[in-house]
Amino acid sequence: MAKILIIDDERAIRSTLREILEYEDYEVEDVDNGIDGLQLIEKKDFDLVLCDIKMNRMDGMEVLTEGLALKPDLPFIMISGHGTVETAVEASKKGAFDFISKPPDLNRLLITVRNALDRGSLVVEAKVLKRKVSKVRPILGNSQAILKIKETIDRVAPTDARVLVTGANGSGKELVARWLHEKSHRSNAPIIEVNCAAIPSELIESELFGHEKGSFTSAIKQRIGKFESANGGTLFLDEIGDMSQSAQAKVLRALQESKITRVGGEKEIDVDVRVVAATNKDLLKEIEAGNFRMDLYHRLSVILIHVPPLADRKDDIGLLTQSFLDEICNEYGMPVKKISDAAIDALKALPWTGNIRELRNMVERLIILSDKTITDNDVRAFANPSAPAAAVADSHAAPQTDFDQFNNFQEYKDFAEREYIKFKLEKNNWNVSKTADDIDIQRSHLYSKIEKFGLKRGE
Repeated sequence: MAKILIIDDERAIRSTLREILEYEDYEVEDVDNGIDGLQLIEKKDFDLVLCDIKMNRMDGMEVLTEGLALKPDLPFIMISGHGTVETAVEASKKGAFDFISKPPDLNRLLITVRNALDRGSLVVEAKVLKRKVSKVRPILGNSQAILKIKETIDRVAPTDARVLVTGANGSGKELVARWLHEKSHRSNAPIIEVNCAAIPSELIESELFGHEKGSFTSAIKQRIGKFESANGGTLFLDEIGDMSQSAQAKVLRALQESKITRVGGEKEIDVDVRVVAATNKDLLKEIEAGNFRMDLYHRLSVILIHVPPLADRKDDIGLLTQSFLDEICNEYGMPVKKISDAAIDALKALPWTGNIRELRNMVERLIILSDKTITDNDVRAFANPSAPAAAVADSHAAPQTDFDQFNNFQEYKDFAEREYIKFKLEKNNWNVSKTADDIDIQRSHLYSKIEKFGLKRGE
């Protein structure tokens, strides 16, 4: 139900407008002066304001100006018994949706109100859509690690130097890659993303370099690859550590010569592409194991940027949480919920293996399940962090895990990750696809984790 505020110093006009609008099932409040009206506008969320122009304590035009300063998207319909063309034009210039004269014509009033409310809804929807399709969201954080990353991006982006971004899943590697593109001279050209882990090894070369018609059984027509699609722009090779050896050799040649050849083709095609790669693997260890080419590593890692896990930048959790609260509540079309300082402290105390992605999912869950203010009790009840349930039943309780069993931090992280994946798989009755979606990783990654940790159904 739309909420409408009437500001008019004539009681008869207020009563008439209120009766008409309430009959049309609108929720209505009214005040007799602009000062009280502005206080209500600041405190409450109205969908429309009907405001008289000539009033004693504050002129209607002043109310319009200050009201829009408080709520820029709030539609105002100005009403006056001394209506002139000049007054209507002035109101329009100041941001009013429309102007009607007293006494208002019933049909015109209702049509104007309906149109103003529709416009207000469209503005909100447009903002939500713009947020969803906006090219790059900001890198949030004031920790030293994040400030260093921002500084590096500012220095490196204007160049064509290749960049290798490392970090755990969900830490924000893609965001770094997008800002490198956004701040480069290539920003008007496309940034093309390839998730090397999500493409079967037998198809990765076709995906990257394209293919000619008839080059293999299902090649029924010519296809342009990602290198050509990104020509003049940036190619983001995500999870580069999962690329097949044969594809690595071709990527190395493309980087060395700035030329590619489509699968099944003979013609060399010039490409002007800046490559940014990312991985959650230790590529030096992959080189030692014979899984990754050292020469390709050196080609890709002209500049190295490491994105720290959330566990190493917990001071940023408050800022990130507030940003997610604003974003998600706006997407849901609901008032932004508050969060207590104790709740932020409770979030900081949790173990984070899913990083920024996990935090966002957690905030969304808290928004749905909590009341107007999110408390530390809500965090403990609903957060369900990525760690064994017993270890986080109370974030202030003594740990239940025997930490002496771990020789280093990596062993503990592997333990926590194993238990989390095991819990999620059992919760989803070992539906791998559903579990992968639930924890927001690629299905191929999940299969790799299951194999790595030796997880078995019914264990």
